[in-house]
Amino acid sequence: PMEESKMDDAVYGSELLPKESSGPVALSVNRAKQLISLYTMVQNPNMTHLKISELIVLPPLWIRCDGSDPEHTYWLGAEPLKAGNKITGINFYMVTCDADKTHFANLEELKMAHKKKHHSSIVMTKGFAQYELIRAAAIEDTIVESESNISVDITWNTVDKVLETPPLISAATLNIALESGDPRSPVYQLYRELQFLLALAEGLKTGVTEWPEPLESESAVELVREFLTGNCILFYLNKLFQKIKCDTAAVDSSIKSIFSERGDLDFAEQLWCKMRSVSSYQELIECFALIIKSLEHGEIQPWIHQGSSSLLSKLIQQSYHGKIEVISLSGITPIQMLLEIGLDKMKKDYVSFFIGQELATLTYLDYFISTSVDLQEQVHRVQKLHHMLEIMVSCTVLLQFKHENLFPLTQICMKYYKENPLNEKHVFQLPIRPALVKKFYQNDHPEIWKVDISSVHGQKEAKTTWQVSTNPPVEHMTSNNTGLFSDSTVNGSSEERMYFITMAQCSQVHFT
Repeated sequence: PMEESKMDDAVYGSELLPKESSGPVALSVNRAKQLISLYTMVQNPNMTHLKISELIVLPPLWIRCDGSDPEHTYWLGAEPLKAGNKITGINFYMVTCDADKTHFANLEELKMAHKKKHHSSIVMTKGFAQYELIRAAAIEDTIVESESNISVDITWNTVDKVLETPPLISAATLNIALESGDPRSPVYQLYRELQFLLALAEGLKTGVTEWPEPLESESAVELVREFLTGNCILFYLNKLFQKIKCDTAAVDSSIKSIFSERGDLDFAEQLWCKMRSVSSYQELIECFALIIKSLEHGEIQPWIHQGSSSLLSKLIQQSYHGKIEVISLSGITPIQMLLEIGLDKMKKDYVSFFIGQELATLTYLDYFISTSVDLQEQVHRVQKLHHMLEIMVSCTVLLQFKHENLFPLTQICMKYYKENPLNEKHVFQLPIRPALVKKFYQNDHPEIWKVDISSVHGQKEAKTTWQVSTNPPVEHMTSNNTGLFSDSTVNGSSEERMYFITMAQCSQVHFT
């Protein structure tokens, strides 16, 4: 039932509250106080009757409480006070939470209570507020609701009143946790393209391919046949003068200047665009049979980008000399061939975006597009590129970020993904100026608002924390808490929101 940790680590969020962990049960306050008393006694040098030969400094102690007492206590904590190696006293902590109050505290009353309790004449205040930005941002007049979350944490010194809006001179950190695949995203079609690539990679690994829903209504075989017999002729007559774009769905006009289809798709990349509609293994074989036949008969002499190492690119290069090796379209070979040209195409898409927007250099992107690792790892790294693209596009569309903000965010994301596996639940943090996002939160209620009231006593600091939040600050609060409700308006629609009032207070007992 007890948690032990260093006091600096025993916090909830960025505050004085202890971390949550699963498993231990919550005790009654009376039982918790008994444990705190024992904890204090065994460290008190004046307790000579206990005949403790050597006093040991224990780690900080935090005990979950069930909130059944009148103050609704959910944590009790204790921490030794030391002077060198000598224990001089104990710091006690109490965390209460009440979801039934009908009004917020008055800051002056909080400060006076702190002064009286700790016998201090001077106190300092520090504010903290967290706002959810993605909840207040709209795409086509709809609220963005998903597992994704973009919020901002703001801290400032000298608080004037409870629930005040943070001043623009505050320090702010943007928190971005974004999951790919929102159908409203301007790059959703690219996401579907990536899902097809992942299905091929999984089929290559397991031997069983789950063919996703086709991206086109026309069969892949017919698309490839038309491409080889009709569009292909026009392509070669004009290849030196114009480039034909991949016929994917139109990119949202609001994002065209940020991400648009490349105009330099080579033969293999255009084939990928046609063959994304493959819906069976047999259809895949038929498509490649048509292509290889055209190459063998010299009916086409397509151009391809330099540097491609795919099997299809090798066959095309061989066709320039009038002879290509015999390929058996059986087993995993057709799936690997399609996966290779899809990888080549999508890598170039992402590189084109990050370099075109001057967010990264080719050297910095080398890790993500390297062919020195196996195909499965290459696919994994392309997933990372897509996740970073989704983050940049979302920040551009939802928050109107410019290059000066996107560039450092890109560096943060790329540094993380060079050292860690794909994790769409990871929270990327970017220091920003509050003015950059103020318009998204200035008319909204914060998810968390907190004030720390502190005073200095020698080398020790006494602190009182008052917090209001929309979510319970502790996981072990009982589910029947009714909460405090307040009207909130987001994008013109009203909703009821629950608020929890939390107090964290400390006191000291000295042994000498």
